[in-house]
Amino acid sequence: MTGAIVGDIVGSVYEWNNIKTKEFPLFQDKCFFTDDTVMTVAVAEALMNGGEKDDFIDAMKKYGRMYPDAGYGGHFRTWLFSNSREPYHSWGNGSAMRTAAVGWWFDTMEETRHMAALAAGVTHDHPEGIKGAESTAAAIFLARTGHSKAEIKEYVEWEFGYDLSRTLDEIRPRYRFNESCQDTVPQAITAFLESKNFEDAIRNAISLGGDSDTLAAITGSIAEAAYGVPQWIKDKAWEYLDEPLREVLRKWQGELSKRGASL
Repeated sequence: MTGAIVGDIVGSVYEWNNIKTKEFPLFQDKCFFTDDTVMTVAVAEALMNGGEKDDFIDAMKKYGRMYPDAGYGGHFRTWLFSNSREPYHSWGNGSAMRTAAVGWWFDTMEETRHMAALAAGVTHDHPEGIKGAESTAAAIFLARTGHSKAEIKEYVEWEFGYDLSRTLDEIRPRYRFNESCQDTVPQAITAFLESKNFEDAIRNAISLGGDSDTLAAITGSIAEAAYGVPQWIKDKAWEYLDEPLREVLRKWQGELSKRGASL
């Protein structure tokens, strides 16, 4: 889950100021956490509270209202501050950017995909919204259980129909801001597939442009499962978080340790 948060924080200053290079300072004073981090934490808490549909709704509304200015999309924001508990058929990339914790929580792919769909579907119940979350969680599960990049690529292409054949150099020139799962998740996975290590994966994602914080959050969530996150990057990202978010992360780390998972 730390990987998603790092990607969000690093990408926060580039969402509306895209760059097309891997050469940039990883952290800046102007960096900040956004809705990607807030909802990633919310999903983690929901899993720890039982992982039922109502747990996800309650946690998202709780943390969304705690951080009302985190940069939510228009439809999600309307849902967040309403009394509605029904989804609104979104295919936005918000379903994928918040699903990192799901990829770590279960022992089987079947459970992982089921819960990713459930966590997405409380708001993003469009087939593309579900697919974006499932494919991200599946890639995390495969990476953390020792599968190769070739195996991850094959699984994602076969199971979800994403085209992962284009290279970053082919994607980058024409890639623009896009909030859909279908135009964010495949690019984020490709940024991981072409990476050499965790930091390189984040730099790959940012270099594409687009919805930089969300793109890097998705890439970072998979890269963490494959490489781990260097301690200095963890420590630096921690500085951007406040105590309520840190407390959930501490609890999450404790729960994963009990399950034998490695952060």
